Amino acid sequence: MSFLQNIKYELQKHSTLTILLITNIAIFLIINISISIFKTDAIASFLALPLNLNEFITQVWSLFTYMFSHKDLGHVFYNILLLYFSAQTFLNFLSEKKLLYVYIMSGLMGGLILLILSAIFPIVFANSILFGASAAVIGIVTCLAVYIPNLPISLFGILEMKYKYYALLIFIVSTIIDFNINTGGKISHFGGAFFGLLFGYLLKQGKDISEWSFLTSSKKSPLKVVHKNASFKAQSNSQNNQQAIDALLDKISKNGYESLSKSEKEMLFKLSQKK
Repeated sequence: MSFLQNIKYELQKHSTLTILLITNIAIFLIINISISIFKTDAIASFLALPLNLNEFITQVWSLFTYMFSHKDLGHVFYNILLLYFSAQTFLNFLSEKKLLYVYIMSGLMGGLILLILSAIFPIVFANSILFGASAAVIGIVTCLAVYIPNLPISLFGILEMKYKYYALLIFIVSTIIDFNINTGGKISHFGGAFFGLLFGYLLKQGKDISEWSFLTSSKKSPLKVVHKNASFKAQSNSQNNQQAIDALLDKISKNGYESLSKSEKEMLFKLSQKK
């Protein structure tokens, strides 16, 4: 299938990636219809992140909504393209829940960094706003760069490289080159990239921060019996699962994802859901 056919197929599914794609495309259309037909950018201003703390205090939701909002066709097309391919790879190894978590948290980290800098250097960011999913998508890319660094991928069907080098190339092209153009937006990429790297690193260490919950009750029973054998068994199973995942990832890095048998792909998927 062609890329457009793949996108169409993905939009017909009820998945996290589908929701992210539809949300970004829908908001892009709403913003541009309001500007071109109704001659107002009120919706765009409502959704964009203002890089001014006084304005942000009255528009706190924008720290979340900005990462789904685009005004320019080229901007939304690039982000949708990168999101689609990066998420497809991500979902081969990790769950939809983790995809959404990395997207949201990377976007929040990118926005927070700019807000902090705008407070320190208010003149530099005066009258500036932040749009786009770039920081959120970059977080997905860098997470994979740590979690599956040696996964071979084909660039445009011509050049094959390891995923860590692909991620570095994406970051350089989207962030470092022409840094003086849309500097604020590109600074947010660093925040998104940092969270992606952190999440991927911790996940490889067996720590899944997407499972942490501040809503969990802190009440404890007065007496708790701990079975050492059960604890040891759980730890042993976790280590065995990680070894199995590492073995499959090693096979992928040497021969590609398609070298896995159907049962190995299913096992990799099941094990990744447990992490």
